[in-house]
Amino acid sequence: MGGWVYIMTDRPRGVLYVGVAADLGARVYQHRQGIGSAFCKRYGLKTLVWNARHERIEEAIDHEKRLKKWRRDWKIRLVEEMNPDWGDLYETLNL
Repeated sequence: MGGWVYIMTDRPRGVLYVGVAADLGARVYQHRQGIGSAFCKRYGLKTLVWNARHERIEEAIDHEKRLKKWRRDWKIRLVEEMNPDWGDLYETLNL
């Protein structure tokens, strides 16, 4: 079973949350309902701005751990390479 690494935010260049999930659609839905994580709930992070699919969940977990160690400006650049307008990718996912 594969997995996803993703970044949520509250606004462009706002608070960032890096997460991992087997079912990205369900996980983002949880965040939007305020039940995905205490951090996302606290800061109102409901916008999916970046994601990457992996064939194995273990690969996704390793990728997430690496991204969490990145500097903030590197994460912002990563998002802007995929999604320069910081649009909500949740609505465009074909899961």
